[in-house]
Order: sequence, then structure tokens, then C-alpha cells
Amino acid sequence: MIEILSPTDVLRAKETGALVAGILQTLKSRCVVGTNLLDIDRWAQAMITEAGAQSCYVDYEPSFGRGPFGHYICTSVNDAVLHGLPYDYSLVDGDLLSLDLAVSHGGVVADSAISFIVGDMRPPESVALIDATERALQAGIAAAGPGVRIGDISHAIGSVLSAAGYLINTEFGGHGVGSTMHQDPHISNTGRPGRGYRLRPGLLLALEPWVMADTATLVTDADGWTLRSVTGGRTAHSEHTIAITDDGAEVLTLPTP
Repeated sequence: MIEILSPTDVLRAKETGALVAGILQTLKSRCVVGTNLLDIDRWAQAMITEAGAQSCYVDYEPSFGRGPFGHYICTSVNDAVLHGLPYDYSLVDGDLLSLDLAVSHGGVVADSAISFIVGDMRPPESVALIDATERALQAGIAAAGPGVRIGDISHAIGSVLSAAGYLINTEFGGHGVGSTMHQDPHISNTGRPGRGYRLRPGLLLALEPWVMADTATLVTDADGWTLRSVTGGRTAHSEHTIAITDDGAEVLTLPTP
């Protein structure tokens, strides 16, 4: 299903996007050496509940996971890149942590992810991974607009990731959002320009470039959810929800300065 939102629903989406961005930035500020992933999940739950919003993850039970997910946020550490199931682990200096959060508020969903390094260490490989996904995300956003095709966004994202030297997995990528978290169209992180669905004002898209240091192959943890690099190399993931407008695209999940 591809859902085109009314102007009123897009305004609600902006509110949801601001909520998601605020929660992620608060969580990032609290993530220090010694922080436990289960505490991050509890903090996310408290903030979502306080806002009168609903988690998109707790009851999430897709075919590829061992559901329901049962937690409020995805916490992926180091070689984990997607769907990281929170567990009893305390962060150490230099860990690369990705937080992925999707929330529904006022009947509209926003979805965003950030990757950052915990503590004082700055491993060059981790810095490069994060930088590549953030630049690819910006390229995808810049390519989006009315009349643009999905392949144009995929090509913009993939060009940045490939130029940075990373292999690209096409099993998981961006997607439409609206009244539910995952909708059509699928947005691969690489593709051919001029192909695919033509974007229309009122369409919400979650763009999410992610990469692994030295492979494009994923392996699923015994928890049935967490997706890791098959080589154990580090990973990064960046995501924003955008709304297609009459004259371009608006990012709904930007943090407030």
C-alpha cells in the first residue's frame, strides 16, 4: 500500500517527527560508558508513554523476525546494524551504537535512526562508517521531490556509499510510512535513476542508508531479530522521515538545535 497523506495528516507527521527526533537526541545524551541497553529501552518507553504516543515495535511481528519484538527501540552495537534487540549489555568506550526509533502519534508514524560512538575513543573506521551513511542520507534527501522516481533516490544514496568503498546490501532499505510503520514503496540503497514509482506531494518516506565495513552479507542472531555483519566488522545506520512537498522534500525528524 502506498499512502498519500492529507495536509492535515502531514502536520501531524511533523509533530510525530519532532517527538522521535527529541527522544533520540535525549537518549544519545544519556548514552555513556556503562549505560545498559535495557536502560535505553526503558527510557524510550517512558518518553513515548509520557507523550501519549505508541511504539511501533512492541507488537511488531513481521515474517523476517521472531516476534513480537517486545521492546521500544532498536539498539544495535558495533557489528549489529539493524533490528538490534535490547539485552543486558553495558556500553564500553569506543562502542558504535545505532538507535532506531519508530513512533505513532496522532495516527501518523515517523521513523528515524542515528549512529554514534560512545565515550572518548574515536576509531577511524567507525567515524568513516557513520560519515558515509549520513552523507548518503543527505544525498537521498536532496534527490527527493515531486515527480522524482524512487530509483533517483536509490541512485543518489548508492553513489555515495559506493564511492566511500562500501558494498551495499539490498535486502533492507527505506520505505513508505504513514498510518503504519512499513509501507510501499521500498527504497533500495542503490539503484538505477529514472526507474520506479513517481513521488507525489503528501507521500512520507523513511530513507535509511546503512553499511557494513567489509561485506554486504547479514547474519541473524539467535534472538531471531538482530542483524549483524557476517564478518564481525563494524556497521552504521542513519535514517530520516521526509515528506514530499509541492516543491521538494521536508525532513520531519531533524533534531531541534
